[in-house]
Amino acid sequence: MHIAANWIAHFGYVGVFSLLALGIVGLPFPDETLLTFVGYMVFKGRLHALPAALSVFSGSACGITLSYFLGRGFGGYVVPRWHSFLHIDPDRLQRVQQWFHRRGRWALVFGYYIPGVRHLTAYVAGTSGLTYGPFALFAYLGALCWSVPFMALGYFLGDRWDQLHLYLGPIVHILFALAVVAILLYFFARKIPPARS
Repeated sequence: MHIAANWIAHFGYVGVFSLLALGIVGLPFPDETLLTFVGYMVFKGRLHALPAALSVFSGSACGITLSYFLGRGFGGYVVPRWHSFLHIDPDRLQRVQQWFHRRGRWALVFGYYIPGVRHLTAYVAGTSGLTYGPFALFAYLGALCWSVPFMALGYFLGDRWDQLHLYLGPIVHILFALAVVAILLYFFARKIPPARS
């Protein structure tokens, strides 16, 4: 986080934008901590609220858009040619595509809150063939609902921001673990045949 803080101090809003864009694509930046730090910088008067909010939103939106187009291009090339190596048969790929078109797009909204998931949802959306319009609607709504509240949290905590820095990591890891357990339970429940009357 020290490197990210120096980057923001040196490059300002451009630094905020670039760190979030690269973090959403998948580089190992502590995104939530970064967002709350931006809020703290607004509290200290080193950044202004509106440009900072625009920077965190546009950085998040740019990162997830880049991931989406990587999925459209790279995923569309790799999966058909390497499906046997990746253990993805055409039927399974079709089921993923159908799921994403029915309900999966909501993962673009809520996936931001789960580290690891937010880095993958856009790739999967692009690979599944989800068109840009629905992708943009859900992904940018998620970017707004995720980035600005975390920034606001850092602002309202003010000088207590360092205390959040100590607890935010474990909280995020717990949320991630709960999400993994919920996903595993969901797929396990689907494997159980329905009871016969």
